Order: sequence, then structure tokens, then C-alpha cells
Amino acid sequence: MITLSLIGIGCGDPEQLTLAAVRAINAADLILIPRKGEEKSDLAELRREICARVLTSARTRLVEFDLPARDAGREDYRGGVDDWHDAVAAAWSREIKAHLGGNGRVAFLIWGDPSLYDSSLRIAHRLDPVPEIEVTPGVTAIQALCAAHAIPLNEIGAPFIVTTGRQLRENGWPLGAETVVVMLDGGTAFQSLDPAGLHIWWGAYLGMPHQMMFSGPLAEIGAGIVEARAAARARNGWIMDSYILKRVSS
Repeated sequence: MITLSLIGIGCGDPEQLTLAAVRAINAADLILIPRKGEEKSDLAELRREICARVLTSARTRLVEFDLPARDAGREDYRGGVDDWHDAVAAAWSREIKAHLGGNGRVAFLIWGDPSLYDSSLRIAHRLDPVPEIEVTPGVTAIQALCAAHAIPLNEIGAPFIVTTGRQLRENGWPLGAETVVVMLDGGTAFQSLDPAGLHIWWGAYLGMPHQMMFSGPLAEIGAGIVEARAAARARNGWIMDSYILKRVSS
């Protein structure tokens, strides 16, 4: 029987690991480290660094493998994601069979937390047969962003909405929301909004040595974020960012 352990590792800082995550890493027979192309080699390197820091089990093996790329230009977004998940599940299955056979514990180190805008749980259920699945929660980008800016996420007794850059760009400001958290923004979807009365708390590479942060009225600093984001992406070859938008009274 295969047990698949999905371990949340936070946003890049090895000190964000929980004690439960350290135990789960050391309980694995096999840790699979995905490679996402040369431009995202930092992500694989950080997973290696985490294992070097906390892995004490001599029987645990680390194996790296290449992930299939998603066709980001496909018009049928959901269909493209489904096909990509199938391809990733097939890659997982090949690596598990090759390095573990039909029995043992395999682990993936999941950026942030497996529950929030992450595909690992959906992919896990596409494996045949579906393994026993265990999840260790991790620090999310939302938590890291709030901590970096030292702000509470919600107003007193008030809700907030978590959405994606695509949704914000296509559908505009969510109806009835005063606080919006935006993730998976491949560009700068906040540019599609009327900035009047909006305050932004933005962060990229959260928890990493090259972490970047901006905060202030969107009308005043939006253009600066766009410029800094483009420069960082060009410099590093990739970027992961998230931000919080709030309506503020004048």
C-alpha cells in the first residue's frame, strides 16, 4: 500500500516548517522533488535546502524529476488545467512505481499549504490506484503576507474574499467585499480596477532572501509595483506574488 504524504512547507523560509512537517519529512521512504524548468530552479533548491536542514532519516531517498508544462496559452482554461493535471498524475505514478514500487510512503513538499490554490490534492486523486493520502498543513502565502506587513487580514467581525488575478481581471471587484486577497495573478490584475479609495499590501518571494513588499494607496504606488514586479521577474526568471486590497474611507 502506498501512502502519499503532502507536506505544507510554507513560503520559502525553512523556519516556517512546523514540527509536524519535520516529522512527516523524516517518516517518508521517498521524497519526490519536482523540477519546473531552469527559470524556477530556486524552488527545487529550496526544497533541497529544507531536506538538508531537517532530514535525519538515513533511509529516506530524495529523487528529482521533471514536471510536464501546462499550456498557458490554451483558450479552454479549465480543459487545459485538467489535461495538465492528468499529465502530472502520470509523472507522479511513474516516479513512485520506479523508486518505491507498490509499498511505502512517498512525500511531496508543497509550497504554502495543500488546501489553498494548490493542485496536489486533486492530482493525488487521479493516481491509479488512489493511495492513502495524508496532509500536513503549512503556512500560507496569505499568512506570510499579513505577517510581513504586520496587518490583520479582516476588519472586526467582517468577512474577506480570496480570489485569483484572472477572476479579478474578468469580473471586477467582488460584490459586497471590503477586503480582497488576490493570488495566482500572472500579471497585475489590480490595474483593471478604479484605484480610488483602494489600499494595497503587495508582496513577492515571501519568506525568501529576496522578499519584496510595497504598501500604500493603489493610485499612488500601483505603477511602482508594476515596474518593480517586471524587473524582478526579468532578474529571477519567475515571480510568485500576492496582495491584499482594502476599501478605505477618505
